[in-house]
Amino acid sequence: MSPTPGARPRRELHLNAFLMSTGHHEAAWRHPDVEPARALTLQHYVDIARTAERGRLDSVFFADSVALHGKVRHNTHSAFEPLTLLAALAASTSHVGLIATASTTYNHPYTLARAFASLDHLSGGRAGWNIVTSAGQDEARNFGLTDRPDHAARYARATEFVQLAQALWDSFDDEAVIADQASGVYADTDLITPVDHRGEHYEVRGPLNIRRPVQGYPLLVQAGSSESGKEYAARFAEAVFTAQQTLGEAQDFYADLKGRLAAHGRRPEDLLILPGISPVIGRTEDEAKAKEAELNALINPAYGLAQLSAMLDHELTDADLDGPLPPVAAGTEGNQSRKQLVLDLSAREGLTVRQLIERLAGGRGHRVFAGTATQVADQIQEWFEQGAADGFNVMPPTLPGGLDDFVDLVVPELQRRGLFRTEYTGQTLRDHYGLARPANPNTQHHPSHADTKENAA
Repeated sequence: MSPTPGARPRRELHLNAFLMSTGHHEAAWRHPDVEPARALTLQHYVDIARTAERGRLDSVFFADSVALHGKVRHNTHSAFEPLTLLAALAASTSHVGLIATASTTYNHPYTLARAFASLDHLSGGRAGWNIVTSAGQDEARNFGLTDRPDHAARYARATEFVQLAQALWDSFDDEAVIADQASGVYADTDLITPVDHRGEHYEVRGPLNIRRPVQGYPLLVQAGSSESGKEYAARFAEAVFTAQQTLGEAQDFYADLKGRLAAHGRRPEDLLILPGISPVIGRTEDEAKAKEAELNALINPAYGLAQLSAMLDHELTDADLDGPLPPVAAGTEGNQSRKQLVLDLSAREGLTVRQLIERLAGGRGHRVFAGTATQVADQIQEWFEQGAADGFNVMPPTLPGGLDDFVDLVVPELQRRGLFRTEYTGQTLRDHYGLARPANPNTQHHPSHADTKENAA
């Protein structure tokens, strides 16, 4: 049936695979179906990325931190630098998007803008940048600081950082490279512009020493849900990875963030919101619940307490596992939105510390759902159609098996419902997300290539 003239096209669900080395459940590495040693090999990630591409997922995503955080005693740790890893995966895939976390606190705009431009060219336009401000104390100490910068200072620095990165990407006009072998003119230098930036945190002359990315800019992703984070996302982000536990919370966040866009001259469709979901999938609901219980039985309580302490920015390692959560002071210079989510979850459901650890083990505050493929698809469809999500940040509890289950069982169900693509219809990551290529504000009227070649001759 042809669409009604003037009718808006049906929204398309977007799916990103958020990949951890052995899976998102904190005890995944102990599961008998997981081989933790493979997480130190490239082939492990090649296989997973190809599975995501087989499922026609929009993208894969690797988080990052620049500290060990002292948790390696009880959990696997194979934190490859994500841009390096994604450059290798670009050669092993052809369509799936490639998103990496990189910090605005512990990088420099010039080198990071260059790195993302390089990945975008090497992948044919599939790069994405998850912008983080790095809230950890251990990260600060690895860069000569005695304490992390405060929350407001990190976001102020991040604002200047991203604006400068965009200016650097724009410093090389799309038509600057002529490559006319006959005349010997490689580039029209009038179309290569120094940025001459002098700001509060950076001084950079420019221009960038690589052509403008295939996508103009890599896809800009953000994951903070504090007030500062939401304002930052409304200004810069094109996709937001977020954590909500209930449909109502997700609807409130969705409406709040979309409602902030107009103040920045943007439309609701200019930003996609993807809550996290860690699906434990079984042939029956009982089987799914049993798989979830099997994973939870492998939790090391000492590790769980350390994780909970980090999320709440409050020392809990001596807490009674079978008692209620002890009083925790409000406020933090760390991850404000995640701390509040955990406190709300504990209060709403009256959980013991042990129960809270189990609830957080599968997704660190993201929603965990155990059920059949049909039930998982029902949850995704409800949130998508009820104003809570434009798609989902899929967090497999174990790898590679958890992603295999999602791609082989849930994706076909979503396709049968007409919610998700059956084939890629574009090449770039922006194509997959239905987002436009940013125009270059430096582009002005200039001679055509033919005129430039003639003048050069």
